[in-house]
Amino acid sequence: MAKPVSLTDATFDSGIAEGVSLVDFWAPWCGPCRMIAPIIEELAEEFDGRATIAKVNTDEEQMTAVKYGIRSIPTLLIFKDGKPVDQVIGAVPKQVFTSKLEAVLNS
Repeated sequence: MAKPVSLTDATFDSGIAEGVSLVDFWAPWCGPCRMIAPIIEELAEEFDGRATIAKVNTDEEQMTAVKYGIRSIPTLLIFKDGKPVDQVIGAVPKQVFTSKLEAVLNS
C-alpha cells in the first residue's frame, strides 16, 4: 500500500525534483488538515507510480513553508519537475485534488 511521503526541509527539493508531486502543508493541531488526511492517503494509493503524494509538517519544517509562502493550512501545492504549477488552499472535496493532478499529469 502506497503512503504519502513525509518531506523535511532537508529532503524537500530532492523529493519533488522529478515528475508530478502533490505536497500537503499541514500541522497536527489543524482541524481541516485532519479532515483531508484520509483523502491524501487515498490519493497516495490511487496515484502510486504516477505522482508523488507528500506531506510537510509546517510546525517542524518551517523553512520550506516560508520558502513557498504558506500562510494558511492546509495548503496543497502541485509541482512538476520541481516547479510549483498549481495550488489548493483549504479542505476541498477529493475530486478537486484528483482533477488538478490529472490535468498536470496530462499536460
